Amino acid sequence: MKQQPRIIFFGTPFFALKPFEALIKNFSVVAAVTNPDERAGRSQAITPPPIKVFAEKYRIAILQPRKLPDIADTLRNFHADAFVVAAYGKIIPKEILDIPRYGSLNIHPSLLPRWRGASPVQYTLLNGDIETGVTVMLMDEKMDHGPILANAKFKIQNAKLTTPELSEILSNMGAELVTDTIPKWIHGEITPTPQNESGATYSTILKKEDGRIDWSKSAVDIERRVRAFDPWPGSFTFWAIGDKKILVKVCESALVHETGSLWGDSRFQNGRVFIHDDGRMFVKTGDGILEILRLQPEGRKNMSIKEFLNGYKEVSGAIFG
Repeated sequence: MKQQPRIIFFGTPFFALKPFEALIKNFSVVAAVTNPDERAGRSQAITPPPIKVFAEKYRIAILQPRKLPDIADTLRNFHADAFVVAAYGKIIPKEILDIPRYGSLNIHPSLLPRWRGASPVQYTLLNGDIETGVTVMLMDEKMDHGPILANAKFKIQNAKLTTPELSEILSNMGAELVTDTIPKWIHGEITPTPQNESGATYSTILKKEDGRIDWSKSAVDIERRVRAFDPWPGSFTFWAIGDKKILVKVCESALVHETGSLWGDSRFQNGRVFIHDDGRMFVKTGDGILEILRLQPEGRKNMSIKEFLNGYKEVSGAIFG
């Protein structure tokens, strides 16, 4: 019986689960490297990353280093044929990447060199891309820079996709692509293709403040942000009620295609809230009108506009922002 390639997997969040599961089913996964347990949620309970939980289920060795060079010797002792990385969350130094016989492969949720960096799925949605996909690349010491081994394309036909939804699609695609690519790479059937540096674009790590809505932006821009920033950092605005200011998260929105309405009157301030006779909520933006479908006031649950208006009738005519 032919021996299966020995794989060490590097990954942390839910995006990495499908590729990890596919590798376990198709190859010999000898260890999983993931981030240390961290405090999470309102209770701030110590919480293991998803990959650790999954690895424990399959009794796979788990490594959670604060610094990767600390486990270099341990990694060498596994005699892995390849490392496979999916959303690990840390820069992997060259001394680690070069350990396995066939190098280190990265599953990246974009068509490289477009959207290198930490937030490719979010930037795909923010920029209204109509095509994305998954790339399996041979890693070097630069960020998402190494030559491409394989990719798979995905046409974005659903204009309402959110980051979790698109991430799930690309995670499944990545699982299939990497399991198909590894044997071909090991058997010398793939010639790596250098990335076209002139086409490189970059995504950055998202910060909480990135989610603050600027109502002078267009309705198209804000609607994309609501979908792209779900669940982190979320899209939020502020509403002053008397001398109190509350944070309101916009959880779902939609573009308004009606024309000739008072809602678009340039005399009205950006961020102005309108409540239609049928109970729908609209906000004026710098270009167009945005319908708000679901909101979450600070400290409250995610709610429909009907539920929101039951407790906040005074929002009509308010200015968000």
